[in-house]
Amino acid sequence: MKSIATLPNLLTLANAACGLLAISKAIDALSLAGEDAAFYELMKFSCFLIFLAMVFDGLDGMVARLTKTTSEFGAQLDSFADAITFGVAPAILAKALIQHEGPLLGYDLSPRLSFAACACFAMLAILRLARFNLESGAEKKKGKFFRGLPSPAAAGSAASLIWIYLVMHKPNPGADEGVAGLVEGISQLDFSAVLTWMPPLLLIWLPLLGLLMVSRIQYPHGFAWISSERNNFFNLVAIVFIAGALYLAPVPLLFAVFNLTVLSGIVRAALGRGEQPELEAEGGGS
Repeated sequence: MKSIATLPNLLTLANAACGLLAISKAIDALSLAGEDAAFYELMKFSCFLIFLAMVFDGLDGMVARLTKTTSEFGAQLDSFADAITFGVAPAILAKALIQHEGPLLGYDLSPRLSFAACACFAMLAILRLARFNLESGAEKKKGKFFRGLPSPAAAGSAASLIWIYLVMHKPNPGADEGVAGLVEGISQLDFSAVLTWMPPLLLIWLPLLGLLMVSRIQYPHGFAWISSERNNFFNLVAIVFIAGALYLAPVPLLFAVFNLTVLSGIVRAALGRGEQPELEAEGGGS
């Protein structure tokens, strides 16, 4: 292995470390279940770590291609890291939230039911990554679409749903989470009905995300669109506006972007639109 390959592999390991830390913080949150404030803050931090891991996941493949150090080892390491961070970690976060919030919201949900839903998400994410590795080695067609929902997008959808629930449930106007100030400013609106249904929604949403990951529904490759030579000036303009929105209201924007991404593939499939997907050997959101 070339020595320069150490950098992209370290970025991949940073992705895995974020996932492991997210799992650890979720476990810590459950151990402090009697202290609601501590529980919500630890769970928010766990959600943040999932999105931080996505930054490392995007950078490792980019650095490997720029330094021309892509390798089969890097591709396999990337999939193992993604299995932890985008497969197991979101499932653990969802299990912790459902277990903590269920009794508070008056739900008598079977622990087996919540485990089955969360395990379904994690196992289908692992199956998706295994299939991705085989296809990326067997097919070299280039395009702007993946077959099946990429695991980071699925994890982003689940984590953003959990995060926005946590922020809206315990709004803190001093926090830089965007939605907190919004909730405070329109406090006359009652979100309790919506919030009550969010944890049970995860029991349906997680298996659905898992099925989308192993489906043949096509999803856009974000980095391919951003780096496209067509309309690259307008891409830069869009990125500037997205960065500004992310600064002002990060949680609502992440929730909207990732869940609209999930729905976009379903809409494309319903309309019968398709294109050959890009299958990369390393990084890029497998």
